[in-house]
Amino acid sequence: MTENTGILGGLTVIEMGDTMSGTVVGQLLADYGAEVIFIEPPGGSPLRRQPAFPAWGRGKRSIELDLKNDNDRATAVGLMSGADIVVESLRPNLASRLGVGPEAMTAINPRLVYCSITAFPKGSKYERLQCYDALVMARVGGFQAFAPTTDREGPAYASVPYASFGAAQTALHGILAALHERERSGQGQVVRTTLMQAVASIDPWNWMLTVLTTKFPEALSAGSMFDENGVPVSPFTFMLIIALTKDGRWLQFSQVQPHLYRALMRMLDLEWMYDDPEWATVPAFEDSAKRRELWELMLSAVKSHTLAEWQEMFESDHNVWAELFRTHTELLDHPQMLHDERVVVIEDPDLGTVRQPGPMVKVLQGPPGVADTPAPRLDVDGADLRARAATSVYPPAAAWTPKGRPLDGITVLELGTFYAGPFGSTVLTDLGARVIKAEEIAGDPMRTMLPFPEAGGARVLQGKESVAVDISTEEGREIVYAIARKADIVLQTFRAGAAERLGFDAETMLRINPDLVYVNAPGYGKDGPCGDRPAYAPTIGAGSGVAMRNAGRTVEERADLTMEEIKVNSLRLMANNNVAFAQTDGLSALGAGTALLLGLTARDRGHGGISMLTSMLSTVAHTLSEDMIEYAGRGPIPAADDLKFGVGPLFRLYKASEGWVFLAAPTDKEWALLTAALADTGLAADERFADADGRDANADELAEALGAIFATRPAADWEADMLVAGVGLVQAAEEMPEVAFLGPLGHECGILAPINHPTFDEFYRLAPMVEFSRSETVAGRGCLIGEFTDAVLTELGYNAERIAELKDKGVLGR
Repeated sequence: MTENTGILGGLTVIEMGDTMSGTVVGQLLADYGAEVIFIEPPGGSPLRRQPAFPAWGRGKRSIELDLKNDNDRATAVGLMSGADIVVESLRPNLASRLGVGPEAMTAINPRLVYCSITAFPKGSKYERLQCYDALVMARVGGFQAFAPTTDREGPAYASVPYASFGAAQTALHGILAALHERERSGQGQVVRTTLMQAVASIDPWNWMLTVLTTKFPEALSAGSMFDENGVPVSPFTFMLIIALTKDGRWLQFSQVQPHLYRALMRMLDLEWMYDDPEWATVPAFEDSAKRRELWELMLSAVKSHTLAEWQEMFESDHNVWAELFRTHTELLDHPQMLHDERVVVIEDPDLGTVRQPGPMVKVLQGPPGVADTPAPRLDVDGADLRARAATSVYPPAAAWTPKGRPLDGITVLELGTFYAGPFGSTVLTDLGARVIKAEEIAGDPMRTMLPFPEAGGARVLQGKESVAVDISTEEGREIVYAIARKADIVLQTFRAGAAERLGFDAETMLRINPDLVYVNAPGYGKDGPCGDRPAYAPTIGAGSGVAMRNAGRTVEERADLTMEEIKVNSLRLMANNNVAFAQTDGLSALGAGTALLLGLTARDRGHGGISMLTSMLSTVAHTLSEDMIEYAGRGPIPAADDLKFGVGPLFRLYKASEGWVFLAAPTDKEWALLTAALADTGLAADERFADADGRDANADELAEALGAIFATRPAADWEADMLVAGVGLVQAAEEMPEVAFLGPLGHECGILAPINHPTFDEFYRLAPMVEFSRSETVAGRGCLIGEFTDAVLTELGYNAERIAELKDKGVLGR
């Protein structure tokens, strides 16, 4: 074991709960040097039965406590009295009932940052539901978004834990921001976040599209992806074409920009279309037959080469790129993951060699993250920790209660485009940071991703100050350098080599401001085999395994598929990979936000001048952590059934007499609650289902029995009764998530904030995803191109005449 004296060295964290969101938070804190004490219930945490526990538990300490026992509870209180952070994801309100809740513990330890993660916001009718990803996804319409992935009617189950991973990141945002604020105030506070808020943040633009189609129904309407002939309508389908190779492997191409698409057409021997009047508008055609012909020509061209041949061809032009649709742990062998040393091997005394993703953020200059200690055996640290708890010294009570925003006074310089990196800094604006975006004069391409001006960038630009500047000019670079001198953090998201060519690399920026936090957040990496490759959400979704994880057994992959079969499976893969509300862009952006705040925490703790790297690929490896691990004898993770109802009779969708419900009752305790609520059905008396083994052995019969029961009443009635009974069951929304969030559900759960935008007037945006007991947050609006150019340059010392001169020269936008 290497002693971890990393960024968080000296901090003590208490982890309580059996959820993915909570354990992922603890894992990251342990990776960067914090002492993470995992309080486990008698017999051990259920997480130990998960294949990923060797990764989730790495670097942690274990103590077995029964919090219903007075002595054990006193031990827990003693540990928390000397801790810096508590991460709690128990059943809602359970910690408070046991006397270890946020109010009690922050009263005892006023420097404590106590983070509580729940499924839904406090005060909503769903607040008592456990942190099951699927309950949230079903209720907010997440499964409805995946309906096109199966041939049956109704919502479809998605296996990727979008909400759980997202909540882990928003919890980290709150914790790290609260630690930063504690440096100023000396006081801790309670931090709250939810799976619902986290999953609502992942969508780059559909939220805004729904706002606009609601505000301007006569001018705008949500179009279909396919015409009446089943042919794709959008040119983006051909720019992001999914095609099968000669030897039967699926590829996801990434040619979203016009020059990238033309490069692909050149490689496909189809560039002649640009000079043919009949095809000159490629890839946009009104005629369905023309689109079908283009589609088949492109699919045939890809099918004419093997995967190995395509990989060789990609080396001839780095503007053409396609990712292999990987499955399971294939990501651990991705060339970029290996180049960046993102995969670690830990020797476990019980399991042997365990291969897994390394720390999510790579520290290039500063104290590194370290992942080399195996997960602890149950209660291995119990004696030592009990002795420590018995001698805990309670900190003095708070003398004052400061207000303000946790990141007040922090300035971020953003250099980048699109969403996956830049939304990471957007998260910081909600927490009070000032973000100055050095934006190209024509505007970030994200602004024009939708037909309505500014709509594509409305979310990612929230709270920011845009300075329209040509950063390729000497005078433009000097403006960026002047901002950097006053900044605390630099975020850059360019493809490999671009920052160096422009003079905005870490070495240069840290020379200008030696106390900076410099964060690279590209798609792949800052160098290496894929560093300069185009990386978009579908690219990373395919290359990481997200798409195939969601697709399960519904997609065929073999060399002898016919053209019609290729088209059917291509569209099914697209439906699993290109779901607008659940993209890898959004997941990666939340990870970028964590990296920015981790860097700020490092500086607070004496490690200024730090350079860090996070990437879409490495972040999504952690999103898929429950499956992204290899060791001898590793068991499988639950897989969705062929029709994508769910993963077994007690964790799946059921058709009600009106609508659908999702049931989450996989444990013995939850089964008891379910059968008590369904007492008049005789389910509890059926000997086939008397215990867990029987329910597993008779899974089909149990699903049939429950299906018959739920078919007798409307979904809304089932939800109302089951919520009262404490059963994990919700009505599965049959509307898209952005519609659900902006409707009564979003208002009831308090996740909406009204803003006034210069283009769109008044509308509701997603409120900040983290709530603090003492600190404030802010919900800003999106900015226009160059809206703050004059104000920022004036602040930097430029007078009106000089600003006008730079505009005349084209260095600044008008």
